[in-house]
Formats: sequence, structure tokens, C-alpha cells
Amino acid sequence: MLGEYRIEGRRAADIAASVERAVGDGGLEPGQLLPPMRELAARLGVNPNTVAAAYRTLRERGVIETAGRRGSRVRPKPATTARDRMRVDVPPGVRDVSQGNPDPALLPPLAEAFALAAAEGDAKPVLYGEDAVDPGLARHVRAAFDAEGVPAGPVAVTSGALDAIERVLAARLKPGDAVAVEDPGWGSMLDLVPALGLRTVPVGVDDEGPRPADVERALSGGARALIVTDRAQNPTGATVSAPRARALRDVLAAHPEVLLIEDDHGHGIVDQPLHPLAGAVRHWALVRSTAKAYGPDLRLAVLTGDPVTVDRVQGRQRLGPGWVSMLLQRAVLRLWSGDAVDAREVAASYGRRRDALIAALAERGVPAHGRSGMNVWVPVPDETGVVARLLHAGWGVAPGARYRLATPPGVRITIAALADEEIVTVADAVASAMGPAPARRYD
Repeated sequence: MLGEYRIEGRRAADIAASVERAVGDGGLEPGQLLPPMRELAARLGVNPNTVAAAYRTLRERGVIETAGRRGSRVRPKPATTARDRMRVDVPPGVRDVSQGNPDPALLPPLAEAFALAAAEGDAKPVLYGEDAVDPGLARHVRAAFDAEGVPAGPVAVTSGALDAIERVLAARLKPGDAVAVEDPGWGSMLDLVPALGLRTVPVGVDDEGPRPADVERALSGGARALIVTDRAQNPTGATVSAPRARALRDVLAAHPEVLLIEDDHGHGIVDQPLHPLAGAVRHWALVRSTAKAYGPDLRLAVLTGDPVTVDRVQGRQRLGPGWVSMLLQRAVLRLWSGDAVDAREVAASYGRRRDALIAALAERGVPAHGRSGMNVWVPVPDETGVVARLLHAGWGVAPGARYRLATPPGVRITIAALADEEIVTVADAVASAMGPAPARRYD
């Protein structure tokens, strides 16, 4: 059952650590069955309750899953196996279009906004016990949400979108609950859900967002939460259209107790309107980050939602970091209120390169997707082969395995790193890599 690996420990924490260590270094493989609790307890000379506690810890950490009498086994994709490892090491001399970073030329200067925020802090230092959200930022954010049709709700501030989503999931769900996620979808999200001890349920995506039939199937099957990217979905560039939003709201209305989390990933870099789904269920949250339009290092996202969910998030936040730096909040407020980023200009720049690459690929018989944002998703027949051939041709792309659960293979190309004159070159390389591998001769 376990081959040569021997689980060790006398305390629950030690037993759990032994299993997790083995999963991390390959001593226990995904899908491998663990011993029944009583059998392992007898082998270790401990009470069965000790092993039960260890297995419970492992389930909550997303390392194992238990299926009743069929026993406990290592998760097929355990949380200790990060998708970030599924990346290509791009050697010197190879153009890297895999990272998903924004174009630095389109990011705004930050010095003035931070200098003004620092001067405000010098005049009135922030002390313990003050509000966790800058009042001016809260007013600005709430006014923007109101204008876009997002239902009324309080505002919280977190250290980025993933931090916000993790806090909402932890506030509302318990280990073992199922979460419907986009497939293909954000690799970090696909890591986060099992790391919280939750189960992922894949939902197919097309250019207009999650497919309603897939969402209905997931929710009817018991998924307790749904995570949707409203605009510039990573990796496909999907944007939820008005008709798709209506269809998804109809599906959600039949499941009013489901937790809805919306990630407005495209804020500041797209010119399509937001079509929020919030309001169709009782418990919801919508997240908006500064990362893509203002720079990943700002590490700030704003969150709104139903009052109970936001209150739980802020209550737990008070017991950890307390709040996100007011210096950072005030600088972001100045950037947002001062229109430091022209979203139309940024969207046009990304759109020109994205559309040009998709058109160039189509001319070569290669279908691709990218309705918004800075990424293009290219379905491929052989992911490993295409990635390897592109590396050989001088291009480093992101393997689709980082973003997939059940969908067919693909690769992601970040157009933010591309110059206009490189479009045809990379399209030629992709088309060539998609063809059959050259025949080998053995003379």
C-alpha cells in the first residue's frame, strides 16, 4: 500500500507532518491509499483517535481526501504541489512571454502619490485602534461600485485579490466543502482552494465567461461556492457579457445559499463594462485589485459584499495583520481619483497586440482566445511538445497545465511583453510548433 515509505510519529501533529513531508518529496504519490486509521494506530502504538486527528489535519490542509469506506488517499493534486512549479525555466536569449506581468511602460509613476500620502501620515500618524479602511478610499470605491451596478455593501481592504478571496472562503466555508472554479482558470486559485481543505469542481469557460450549464451542474451537485472572473479572465481573456451575466444570475437565483465570489481581474486594463452577478444570492463578495493596472507590488485590493461576509473578513483580519497600510491606501486613492491610468488607452494598447496575435495565428490555421486583458490562450494537441519546440525556437510560453483541471491542453502567451514587430514572428513559431514533430532517422 505504501511501498517503502514508513509513516512515523507518536503525536497527531508528527504523524500529519510525516505524511505531508512524504507527499512533498514524492515518497507518497498523488492518489496513493493511506492505511486505515486503526491499522496505522496499531503499527505506531498510538490511540486510533490520534491517527484520526492527524488525518483530519491533513484533510483540512488539502493534502488527503477521504471517501468513506474506500479510505483516505493523497489528493490527485495535493496542495503541497504548487502549480507555480509548472513553469518553464526560460534560458538566456529566449523571449519570455509566460509571466503574466503588465507592460511596465503602461504603469503609472508612483512617487508623487506616495509622497503626498506620506506627508499626510507625517501630519497625522496612524495609530492602533483607528478604522481599518481610509474613509476617502471607501467613499471613492463605493461610488465606483454604485455606478457599475454593484449592490450596496461595506468596503474592506486586503493585500491583493488572492488574499481577499482566501479570507472570504475561510469566513464562509468549512474543510471538505466544494467550490466551483473556472477551468481553465487562475493557477494560484486552483492551488488555494485545496490548500484550504476545500474541493475544486471545474466549470468550463468560453469567451463570455463560465458556461451556465456547467455552473448549474456544479451547484446542483453540491458546490457551496462559485468563483467567477468578471473581466480579463486568466488565462483565456474571457469577459462576462451582459447576456451571460443574465443567464448566470438565473442559475444562481435557484441556489440562493451559494457563496458567490467575483474577481474583477480586468479593472483598469479593459474597456468592456462590468456586468456583476452580485445580488442573485445572499452571500457574495466582489474583489478589485490594483495589480494589473498600477503594478503588482502595490499589493492592495478592495472588497465589497454582503455585510455579514465583509464583517467576518474584517474581524479575522483584525486578529492577523490588523489592516493594510494607510500609507498604501492613501497613495492608491490618489492614483485612482487622479486618473493616473487611462483605462481606455491601456485597453487599446493591449487590445491591439492581442487582436493582432489572434489574427496572425488564425491566418496560420491556429485558433486562439483572448477577448480582453493581456493574455492569449492557444489550445494545442501536445502541450509538452509545443512548449519544448517554442523554447527551441526562442520563445518561452506558460504551460497550460498550470491553469487546467479537466480541459484539454493549451498554452498561455502574455502579449504585454510583445513588441508590435514581434507578433508575426511568434505566430510563425507557434504554428510551426503545432505541426508534427520532424521525423527522426536512424541510419
